[in-house]
Amino acid sequence: MARHPGDRSGAPVASQATIDALHTLVERSGIERVHMLAWRDLDDVEAGGSEVHAHNIASLWAQAGIEVMHRTSFAAGHPAHVRRSGYAVVRKAGRYMVFPRTVAAELAGRNGHRDGLIEIWNGVPFMSPLWCRGPHAVWLHHVHGPMWEMSLPPGLAKAGRILEEKIAPRFYRSTPIVTLSDSSRDELIEEMGFRPDQITVVHPGVDQRFVPGAGKTKNPHVMAVARLVPVKNFARLIRIMVRVREAVPNAYLSIVGDGYEREQLNDLIGELGAHDYIRLLGHLDDDDVMDLYQSAWVVASTSIREGWGMTLTEAAASGTPCVATRIAGHRDATVDGVAGLLGDTDDELVAHLVAVLTDADLRERLSKGAIERASQLTWEAAAIGTFEVLANTATAGHRDGAGTGARS
Repeated sequence: MARHPGDRSGAPVASQATIDALHTLVERSGIERVHMLAWRDLDDVEAGGSEVHAHNIASLWAQAGIEVMHRTSFAAGHPAHVRRSGYAVVRKAGRYMVFPRTVAAELAGRNGHRDGLIEIWNGVPFMSPLWCRGPHAVWLHHVHGPMWEMSLPPGLAKAGRILEEKIAPRFYRSTPIVTLSDSSRDELIEEMGFRPDQITVVHPGVDQRFVPGAGKTKNPHVMAVARLVPVKNFARLIRIMVRVREAVPNAYLSIVGDGYEREQLNDLIGELGAHDYIRLLGHLDDDDVMDLYQSAWVVASTSIREGWGMTLTEAAASGTPCVATRIAGHRDATVDGVAGLLGDTDDELVAHLVAVLTDADLRERLSKGAIERASQLTWEAAAIGTFEVLANTATAGHRDGAGTGARS
């Protein structure tokens, strides 16, 4: 479930089989209370797929009776303490101070008792191996790489990249890591030096609300859903769409989402004379997003880095294939040539979009493949798989802090 405009606090519902499976893991491991540390949560204005992933997993764990405390930074307009979908959310400190203040709170026991800990490493780590006793695991969705230079001044970007890729990994050599895709796993091994045996791939799910609709728009419709930030590379998609329009004169592009690049992207659309067929729709509610997924002919993404292409799998469940960049995450979210088409260059992406928009047989074949791919992904399986990794750290002799240490 991608982070779309509007409130996405709805959560998947756990079946009895999932609850029973989680209960078995709890009994085996003794982990009943989990602290989940992240730099932001679902209600943050810049929340994305990582925050949706954390929310869905925490919600399903809570339905099985597991106590989850999700510690994050302040979210503008939201209280410091709240319960959402059965789990507790604690928001304290800003974007940067959330890291030292969260660690200090854990060491002082201000976050309460825990039996296990999940660190969500999103660029800047909490360095949990240095201070966390007892069962713990890390969720690391992808290597940020060039995202540092896109988001920070050169000096800070260089420091962040060195921290993520060179310094921090040395302290996590014995820590179990969960990532979302096989291609992200390869990145973590090749770029950060982690051992293959310490990484577990657990695919995210697709919410069951995403189903095929009654029909498609009359004119060829390309859709994209994401925050308007540099890593999503919407400027590239806009320029590609201008070229697609030359081959498919009645095609148009709808971009759902908001972000600090909106004004810049709107100016680019104007410079290219494309306002008639490229629309920045901003925040939309869930029903409107669903309608677009169902009625679009293809969903597109020119993102530079993704742990998993959630919008691709949501569209797939809605019967809409994708055309996307060939990056880690996208390579696993779709099946190239079966559920969508991946490309490296602008020429490839233009050709793929033109092909999907003009070849009804290809579009129908990819649509069927997309639905099949999405049917293989469930949040319940993700909830069980991620908890199993944490539970294994308790049953493998790592419970040295299960008493007073687990309260640190």
